[in-house]
Amino acid sequence: QVQLVDAGGGLVQTGGSLRLSCVASGSIFSINAMGWFRQAPGKQRELVAAITSGDLTYITDSVKGRFAISRDYAKNTVYLQMNSLKPEDTALYSCYADAGSDNFHYWGQGTQVTVSS
Repeated sequence: QVQLVDAGGGLVQTGGSLRLSCVASGSIFSINAMGWFRQAPGKQRELVAAITSGDLTYITDSVKGRFAISRDYAKNTVYLQMNSLKPEDTALYSCYADAGSDNFHYWGQGTQVTVSS
């Protein structure tokens, strides 16, 4: 079992920055990858960023150059640094972790990011 607590969302103006955090606990040794999905009202959920246990990273094209994902192993925490935010980045951002041999998918509770124009 893996527990995830994500935080850091809020209301920011266009061009602003936020840093999301996701703290993992439980069977953290079994985590293969962590990252963030987002879902805006009326839109499909999309993978924004991911980082593997080997520190390979993925950033979706729409946020490349603006978002970065990183991991602090000592704190069991993954961060999503979001810069130059745009109104279209407004969404519920949810941390996830894939763990175990079957890559079971765990979710955080989600944190709302709202970017005002």
